[in-house]
Amino acid sequence: MYIVVGLFVSILCVLTAHGQDSQVRKAPAYPLITHNPNFSIWSTSDLLTDKVTEHWTGVAHGLTGYLEVDGIMYRFMGNETLRYKTIIPETDRGQRSRVKYIEKSQRAGWKASDFDDANWEEGQLPISDNKALSGTFWESDNIWVRREFSLDKIEESEPLFLKLHHDDNIDVYLNGTLVFTKEGWNHRFEYFDISSKAKGLLHKGKNVVAIHLKNTAGGRFLDFDLVHSVASNKTDVAVAKQTSVEVHATQTNYSFDCGTVALEVTFTSPLLMDDLDLLARPVSYISYEVTAKDGKKHDVKIHQEVSSDIAVYMSDQQEVEGQAYQDGELSILKVGTIEQPILQKGADDMRIDWGYLYVAAPSGNDVRQFVSGYADEKSRVTNEKRALGPYRGKSLTLHTEISLGQVGTAPVNRFLTIGYDEVYAIQYFNEDLRPWWNKNGDRSFEAQLHASVEDYGKLMQQCTAFDNTLRDRVTQAGGEKYAHLCVLAYRQSIAAHTLVESPKKEVLWLSKENNSGGFINTVDVTYPSSPLYLIYNPVLLQGMLNGIFYFSESGKYPHPWAAHDLGTYPLANGQTYGEPMPVEESGNMLIMTAAIARAQGNAQYAEKHWKVLTQWVDYLVEEGLDPKTQLCTDDFAGHLARNANLSIKAIMGIASYAKLADMLGLTDVALKYRKIAEDMVPKWLTLAGAGDHYALTFDDPNTWSQKYNLIWDKVLDFGLFPEEVVDKEIAYYIPRMKRFGLPLDSRKNYTKNDWIVWTATLAHDQETFEKFIDPLFRHVLEAPTRVPLNDFYDATTGIRENFKARSVVGGFYMKLLAEEWK
Repeated sequence: MYIVVGLFVSILCVLTAHGQDSQVRKAPAYPLITHNPNFSIWSTSDLLTDKVTEHWTGVAHGLTGYLEVDGIMYRFMGNETLRYKTIIPETDRGQRSRVKYIEKSQRAGWKASDFDDANWEEGQLPISDNKALSGTFWESDNIWVRREFSLDKIEESEPLFLKLHHDDNIDVYLNGTLVFTKEGWNHRFEYFDISSKAKGLLHKGKNVVAIHLKNTAGGRFLDFDLVHSVASNKTDVAVAKQTSVEVHATQTNYSFDCGTVALEVTFTSPLLMDDLDLLARPVSYISYEVTAKDGKKHDVKIHQEVSSDIAVYMSDQQEVEGQAYQDGELSILKVGTIEQPILQKGADDMRIDWGYLYVAAPSGNDVRQFVSGYADEKSRVTNEKRALGPYRGKSLTLHTEISLGQVGTAPVNRFLTIGYDEVYAIQYFNEDLRPWWNKNGDRSFEAQLHASVEDYGKLMQQCTAFDNTLRDRVTQAGGEKYAHLCVLAYRQSIAAHTLVESPKKEVLWLSKENNSGGFINTVDVTYPSSPLYLIYNPVLLQGMLNGIFYFSESGKYPHPWAAHDLGTYPLANGQTYGEPMPVEESGNMLIMTAAIARAQGNAQYAEKHWKVLTQWVDYLVEEGLDPKTQLCTDDFAGHLARNANLSIKAIMGIASYAKLADMLGLTDVALKYRKIAEDMVPKWLTLAGAGDHYALTFDDPNTWSQKYNLIWDKVLDFGLFPEEVVDKEIAYYIPRMKRFGLPLDSRKNYTKNDWIVWTATLAHDQETFEKFIDPLFRHVLEAPTRVPLNDFYDATTGIRENFKARSVVGGFYMKLLAEEWK
């Protein structure tokens, strides 16, 4: 069994390396457009045509492409977003959201269509505990809801979906029969296919949907509908045959057969970190290259469609306005919400609904652009004047048609740009900040589009050269499988940040804690991601620390330790996480400041913040060796006292301060704190010693954990811990390796792949390093959940525990950092 599985994985690896099979998986999700948490679009299928392209949160952000060859259409990108229509007749629409409800337990018959609910309250959807929302207010633990409607006809042949947004546990009945149940909640409307369970339940005349909703914790919410899916109007379109896909650091390349021609499509986000202006320009490219396969000439057109849903939070609720216009030599499409609620909310599972989405291409007789709604698309848009805009509606489509004329054996190339103007990107201590590219408010987005078009040729060369160099560096540092992980991590880590300038004219490179709370500028998210930025631009790591330094130095954060975060993205007005992580964050800030000094060859940055660094190191001296009950970065594991790995972080933090003092010429200070760190090590060895390994906690030798914080003793060359500590730990870990990685510790089977790479980097030889990396590579190829790299999962099954699209995968670059800093 294991031999067969191993052989299968080996075959996958070979095919992956050589790109010979379009069906071979290269990534759990493929990066397409990657700039920041708001502008981040992925393909979650190995074939670009299999699914609708998605925002990292999983919501459809549709990019759909067709190639027309001699009048025959081939879809090569994306898939159509499913559309729905309510089954409630239009005559009832004025009252469609009226419901009856009660908040006390009901007898069994309450769900039947003939139940007498005359004594129930009457209300309107949505039902919630948010008084700011229109609808019905609810604050008890249970609610029973009935919604009646009448039907003149039954459409049994069409799939029936429950459109549902709820919080928390729910049971849904249709005419008395249970058709849906779920524990937990969802953050937005989802569509659940109930066709099989609802078969035969609908009838002409009166019908009723009855719901019991139970609140278990947190908020309360209910909104729902019954809908049919609407058949596609493009069922006659052929699907292009994908022949390959390759992922590079800044580009994703696809190849297709479209009948008599071959098509190459490349998505490029030019995220080159040595140029902050370029890094912050939120414009990506889609490039097309077409070549005849049969030696003949063929009439070819590109049809690129971009959904306005990229510019909304809730596509079925928010109306947008789109237009097509000319700006010099550019043909431009622009769309945004009508309401434009700039920086009015912050949350994790959220999409931007302010600012404007742009699609632009060099104009000429071969380019045509227009805007349409769904009804217009079915008739191919006959009203040209209306199609130019301004055009209002929901889920509009931005169309770009590019005629390539007669294409033969000589490749014909075209490209277009897709960009997003956030107008204002971040609220920083109650001051709204524009994105970096327009930090002074004196630039137009059209100018950014023109610059992108002018730079196209140069940037394609630079990105290709960078991609090749990066792959060579990481391959040399850790091997082919390690290189693949690093390549996949590059754009993901960067795209979890936004670049702005602070009111003090400092760089702010602010992360969003994607899918793990939505916090902004979380220190223990910065910490694992830091190796990538230390290698490619330590100024960006300063930009991740500047806000935290300001928070303490301004007096806004009054505690003697470092803060956890600055708020909930995009609102950086102060910590919103529930409690502090004193040793964790203070140690992180000290270590990263020392790493910046190592990268830059001076401690000038530390000197600017010496007072608060001293405050934090003294806290670690007092509390760090044997930490009291508190959270660490692995907060999902719960509170822990006497955490041995957290104690190592304190020792590394104190040693970092000593190194900084030495670089600043503060010899006495350096000697003092170096001595403190040195004296802690034998105490740690005694406290953590558990025979053949070192314990998870000082009070239980029957436990164990990954000591990934030890990596800084190697990378920053402290030389504090005896080498046998690492040797003993590595030897203990190897037999405990699972199919998809080494568990985080002895408590549960879950793991974190960023920490595994740090632990692996402690190994003295490549063979041992690869024993840690091979399972992570396997997880990329086999993970059951198709999302942007997930860093927290079950080490045996590979099933995602939580988290996706996070910046922490920048931590994969720790091996490269260690090799280059030797």
